[in-house]
Amino acid sequence: MPDEDPFHAHDRLFRAGLSNPAAAAAFLIDRLPPEVAARIDWNTLKLEPGSFIDPDLRLAESDLLFSAKADGRDIGIYVLFEHQSTRDPRLPMRLLRYKVGIWHRWEQIPDNRPPYPQIVSIVVAQNGTVWNVDPSFSSLFSFTGPEDPMRRYLPDFLYELIQLAALPFDAIRSTPDGVFVLRLLKAERSGELLSDPIWDDELLRMVVLDTFHLAVSYMYSRDSVDNDALFHKIKSIGSEPHRTAAMTLAQKLRQEGIKTGELKGRMEERTHSRRQSVLEALDLRFGPIPDGLRDSLEAIADPEKLRALHRAAIVADSLESFAASL
Repeated sequence: MPDEDPFHAHDRLFRAGLSNPAAAAAFLIDRLPPEVAARIDWNTLKLEPGSFIDPDLRLAESDLLFSAKADGRDIGIYVLFEHQSTRDPRLPMRLLRYKVGIWHRWEQIPDNRPPYPQIVSIVVAQNGTVWNVDPSFSSLFSFTGPEDPMRRYLPDFLYELIQLAALPFDAIRSTPDGVFVLRLLKAERSGELLSDPIWDDELLRMVVLDTFHLAVSYMYSRDSVDNDALFHKIKSIGSEPHRTAAMTLAQKLRQEGIKTGELKGRMEERTHSRRQSVLEALDLRFGPIPDGLRDSLEAIADPEKLRALHRAAIVADSLESFAASL
């Protein structure tokens, strides 16, 4: 549809399914180590406003920050959700920047004193195949071994990596909205958007109409889905309110399909052009671009973010200082 930004469709859907504290809690209780989950008072889980994270540190709309009581403290822990649809070798560095920003803002709250609250970083990977990655900050650095004396100078932490590719559909636990959205994100990568786990009538009857409306838009925006087959699935929905709402939207989207394709093409062209401008500016100023940095830039699909990076490439005094802006 014309007002659908295909580059952030994953993120918006993720937020719709997991921003409810009940949905996040139901999902995480099963996925976190039991000894960690037991220390969190899940009934007090609260979504923090997006502005809590410094805007300069926000690289995507997908971040969700929750706070909860833990270890007898009103804010004993923060849970940071990050939705990752592409593999990013610099992810641990971004999470560290988020953590420091969260602790800095916590310090600004009157009467807050150490000990600082813990921060559990959760990365939900929307991947088609399982990634073999080391979920530790120290994996970004080179060491001679576990006893390397240079490790003492390095802050380190682990993040919890939840890979949808490794989860069977029936193993996903959450509220109905959370289960539906996570199944949908998993199915998009595995080519199963028209499969039975997505069109489970018992589940769909419990999904909020606004969430289902967003999901239908998301499915129509995927190139991998046959629109006629999708429309047939919508006509077979057992829940009358969901079927009516989806058919109305589907008919509108089918009529606007050509406009959607034109919009997507323009956005992809603009993104490619801005990415090339960043690469050319870096190459002109600093010479050959390391493969890791090039891969990170290729993973960025937000035209506005690339425009900001183009400015950073022009004013940065080194590749290292430019990389810090990623």
